[in-house]
Amino acid sequence: MNKQTLAVIDDDLAVRQSLLWLLETPGLVVSGFDSGEGFLAQGSDAANFNCLIVDLRMSGISGIMLLEKMAQWPYCPPVIMLTAHGDVPHAVAAFKLGVADFLEKPFDDARLLALVDECLARDVQERERYQRRVRVAEALATLTEREREVMQHILTGLLNKQIAEVLSISMKTVEVHRARVFDKMGVKSAVELAGVITVLDEAGSKA
Repeated sequence: MNKQTLAVIDDDLAVRQSLLWLLETPGLVVSGFDSGEGFLAQGSDAANFNCLIVDLRMSGISGIMLLEKMAQWPYCPPVIMLTAHGDVPHAVAAFKLGVADFLEKPFDDARLLALVDECLARDVQERERYQRRVRVAEALATLTEREREVMQHILTGLLNKQIAEVLSISMKTVEVHRARVFDKMGVKSAVELAGVITVLDEAGSKA
């Protein structure tokens, strides 16, 4: 089984080293960064990690600012935010940016470990949904303009004959386009096609 990875981003050396020691296990690779800039400058992509632990107040890029930058990336794993100065406005901002939880220092080790386990499990599910969306988007990109038109009419429930009439083409041509759409999208029916497209619709609704 591939090891899962976690990044600790905290400018407090003692806290960072303590977290690295606490979290290091045979099945988890933990990397430490002393700042948000350090995390970004070393070419670290959030998608390469299965969980992030981020300090709220750091010199330079704050935890909230780092979250805002990562929110623009295609995929970001679950984030646990830590702070010694927790307050409601920062907590609200963090949760709006999708943070998994917000813990005040000093935190309970058992609570943090439990949260990490929850985030790692959550990442497995969210990463699969993200990868599925990527596959669907890539498949959609292979459709011709006419195939997209036929697909849209299939999704509205029109029969081949009706689609042919709407597009002023032969039913045989519709059948050919329909077959190509199903093949490229990896489905065998209109119902399956609708299910696949729903993956992208759900992503859009969360944006």
